[in-house]
Parts: sequence; C-alpha cells; structure tokens
Amino acid sequence: MTVPSAFTASMPPAERAAYGRDARWRASRSCHGWYETARQRPDPIEVIERQSVERVPELVPIRYGRMLESPFRFYRGAAAIMAADLAPLPNTGLQVQLCGDAHLLNFRLLASPERHLVFDINDFDETLPGPFEWDVKRLAASFVTASRANGFSSKEQNRAVRACVKAYRERMREFAGMRTLDIWYAQDDADRMRQLQASSMDEEARRRTARATARARTRTHLQAFAKLTRVTAEGRRIAPDPPLITPLDQLLADPSEEGREKELRSLLAGYARTLPSERRHLLRHYRLVDMARKVVGVGSVGTRCWILLLLGRDDDDPLLLQAKEAQESVLAAHRGGERYDNQGRRVVAGQRLMQTAGDIFLGWTHVMGLDGQERDFYVRQLWDWKGIARPETMGPDLLSLFGRLCGASLARAHARSGDPVAIAAYLGGSDRFDRALTEFAQSYADQNERDFEALEAAVGSGRITVERL
Repeated sequence: MTVPSAFTASMPPAERAAYGRDARWRASRSCHGWYETARQRPDPIEVIERQSVERVPELVPIRYGRMLESPFRFYRGAAAIMAADLAPLPNTGLQVQLCGDAHLLNFRLLASPERHLVFDINDFDETLPGPFEWDVKRLAASFVTASRANGFSSKEQNRAVRACVKAYRERMREFAGMRTLDIWYAQDDADRMRQLQASSMDEEARRRTARATARARTRTHLQAFAKLTRVTAEGRRIAPDPPLITPLDQLLADPSEEGREKELRSLLAGYARTLPSERRHLLRHYRLVDMARKVVGVGSVGTRCWILLLLGRDDDDPLLLQAKEAQESVLAAHRGGERYDNQGRRVVAGQRLMQTAGDIFLGWTHVMGLDGQERDFYVRQLWDWKGIARPETMGPDLLSLFGRLCGASLARAHARSGDPVAIAAYLGGSDRFDRALTEFAQSYADQNERDFEALEAAVGSGRITVERL
C-alpha cells in the first residue's frame, strides 16, 4: 500500500517544509473551520441503505437500532456519510494513510507483541490513503458529539477539541525533527502515560487511569474463552446467543459434521498463507474446532463477522480469532489511486502502516460465503488486553485529557506513513488550525444531529425497520 505523497521524503527538509507551507494556498488553515450542508448533498438515509444492501439482511435492523440510541452512536455508524461530506471540501493534498473512521472510541489500550500495554488506533476497516485532515476532522467532531451526550457546555466541548487538535499539531512538530527510524519505533506506552499523569492529571484521573490499565490486562483471550464458550459432549464449543452469536451449524444448509468441517477448513487455510512462516508454524499447534457469527460494534453490524475457536494442547489451551468481512472503504468512492484485489489485505496493510501494536495473528483471506458469494476477510485475535474508553463516565477535564492522548496518537500514526516535516510546516506554531477545527467540529456535530433526526423520521414513517438489542 503506497501513500501518494511519499515522494516528498526524497527532498531536503527545507524543501519538504516549503511544500507543506505551499499547501496553505490549496487549503488555508482557516478554511477548515467552514462547513455547511452542500446543495447537492446525498440523502444520509440513502447512504446508509446502500451500505445495507451488501449486509446480512436479518442483522441490518440491529444496526439501525444501535445507531438510534443516541447522536453519538449514530456518528459511530455514519463514517460513509461523513466521507461524502468531506470529499468536496478544500483539502491540503498532504497525504497519509488514513484510519478512515478516527472517532474517539477507536483509540484504546492494546497489547504489543512484547506484552506491553500501548495506546493506539484499533479499527482500520475504512483505511485508505488521503489528506491528513480528514482523520483529524472526524476525531474532533467525535469529541463534540460525545461532550454533548454528557451535557457539557459549549466551552467544555470546545476545550476537549482544542486539547485534541493541539496535541496532534504539537506532536507532529516533534516528529518533524526526529530521525525516520525513531518515528517508526515511537510508541504511546506506559512511560508516556506516566509522563502525562505527572504533568496533567489530578489524583482522581490517575486512579481512573490505573483502573483502566488494570482492566485492560484482564481482557485476555482466556477471559473471552470463559465468557464465549461452554463445555459440551463434543468438548469446548462457542455458546450460542442468537442473533448476536450464532454457531455455524445453525446457519449451514447442511448442518452435518462434514459440511461444518468444510467451512472451517476453507476459511482457515487461505488465512494461514498470509502469515509469516513463523506465525504459520505457531498456528499449526492449534486445531480449529468451532466457529460462530458474531454481531460487533455499531457501523459494522450486518457485515459478516466470525469468531473462531481453536484449541492447542487441550481444552484449556485456547486461541480465539475474529474474522471480519472487509468491504470497500467508505473513502474509496471519493479517492482515486490504488485498488485492491482483496479488501482484507487493504485493512491489514493499512493497520501495519499506522499501528505500532501489531497483532501477531493479523492476516487476511478470501472465501466462499454461506450465501454462495465470495467475500474478503481480515483476521486478528479476539480480546487481547483491550482497554476501551467510556466517555459517558468522563467529566470535562478527563475528556480533554483523553483528547490529548487521541490527538497525539493520531499524529504518530500519520507520521509513519506521511511526511511529518510537510504536515508540521503546514500546521505551523500558532493555534489557527486548532481554532478552525473547533469551529468545524461544532458545525459538523450539528449536521450529525440533523442526520440522526432524519433516521428517527425514517423509522417513524416505516421506511426503516429497527430491532433494539
């Protein structure tokens, strides 16, 4: 996966900085504060409905039900709507590998291969190269939306956004002065968390951060194993909880053991070939014994997601994998450039470019689905020391601190694939970009609330069917 602006790396630093400053002619920093509904804006409900066409029909009402819980929940499922809104706006042309869905709940504590906790981006379903500010805008608007859900004042909402964007800008300026390998090895690990605690957190924030870290260490594959499986006459199997968790044999037209084994082998064999040789060797120590369809997230509901139960030495030696359908990125319709023979490969390549906490079992595959259609998947471990933020429990000060973490982490991810010298020169040392993004975040949060109301109206008119689970 290539990022179009990579050629700037061959320029001397002074030319790279000039290239970044020249981008202000294409899109001034102040222009990012402007947002108003485009005259030819697509109907947001049509955008969501188009996505639903390729999804599991009986699960689509669950997706709508989750999006209707609040404007913030709606925002999490509306990446395609925002991509269409960002595309016609002026952009810098300063390319990075985008997350594509950089809202605040896609930043969390993760386990590195060395078994250290790091703070990083977690979701790359929509990853694709594009202008760096698209991710920053989606992240900034998510803080306003989450702040409004908490009943924060406009001043408190803006403070969280400013903290986030300022941290992005200042961290990018740090990376502009660093050696290339030092940027690649940079991590937001426990040491960096302690530095933030010492400089910014009060005693209550320190206690909550310590509790979150401790909880993340308990969210292991063994905890998932205990929660998601049960002992049966055939041994350990995934516990059904339909429609949220539905074992494979309940979905097969041929529920015989032979038909089930064929589906299991098909998915695993193609995936194993995408792993490095030492990881394939490790995978051979496990046997695949069960598989179930699982409903996950908000925006992903309706895409095909499977959990795979593998056992090693015995029934108490598990490995749980998640195979998630990879469809075309919501950014693809608005970005030219490279196309991918496998959307799972696109997700994996983007994740490896942006994320420091690489999953040792990350890979992709292409299989024939239960409906006879060929589909792309990416595969990773299920629950590996994941600590998920709970913004609804945060006060204004803590949410602003979390904004600093997210903004700095996004800058690190962008600096790995883009040109930090050019981006830092574009952003500059003043707070002009910060102020513009604060204005944008407020106006886009207003748009998101209007779209949320449109979904409520679509349900009220009978256009959309909802199931609340």
